[in-house]
Amino acid sequence: MSQTMDAGTRLTLDVWHPDCWAIEATERTDGGVLAHAIYNTPKSAPESVNGLFAAFGDTDREVERLLDAIRASEHAGELLELQRQFGRTPNAPGDVVREFFLEYDPSDMVCPTLLEHGFVHSAPARIEDGSEEWNVYFTGERTEIEDALDGVRRDAEADVSVASLTPSANGSARSNRKRRLDSLTPTQREVFEHARAAGYYEWPRGCSTRELATDLDRSKTTLLEHLRKAEAKLLDPP
Repeated sequence: MSQTMDAGTRLTLDVWHPDCWAIEATERTDGGVLAHAIYNTPKSAPESVNGLFAAFGDTDREVERLLDAIRASEHAGELLELQRQFGRTPNAPGDVVREFFLEYDPSDMVCPTLLEHGFVHSAPARIEDGSEEWNVYFTGERTEIEDALDGVRRDAEADVSVASLTPSANGSARSNRKRRLDSLTPTQREVFEHARAAGYYEWPRGCSTRELATDLDRSKTTLLEHLRKAEAKLLDPP
């Protein structure tokens, strides 16, 4: 197992998929959600699963509005709030963090599809601005990544783009960086370099795709199209 992980590639994926209560809620409100754990219980399986989540934001009102939006989603079941935190704590994603359990339909999850195509998650998923951020390892060869992503897009009816990529450490990967960047069109390189300079590829992320689109005076759809094409070339350069 360790040999596979060492030889693999680590990626951060931006994912949108239909029928997701967290995507719907964060698209309509500020703040975000961290997905910590998902589990089955004898009482609810296989019709539903339960998850442990944290809603976060800058103010209590912001988080309350987010929780109300989650409760209102037709894709969310019973929400049971567990804990309330005011003031920033170590590694907290916001000034206000409120943890909760939520029951929902397992068919609305994208995680099984990611696993099926070789993407193993390595950190809690983070949902903000109507998009999920997944930190994953890809267990196959680097040249297979784009086909695997296409499989996720097809099977989950998802929109998936690569936010960052860390290949296995080797000299040839580092020495070919300039050649890969040179394969981008001027527009693709402009969008990619601006995203990198603005902190889009940092963890935690320094800006959203909505902010990038505003900076570059483009629609969010057009911006994501340019980013996806640039990332595809960087993943599998000619």
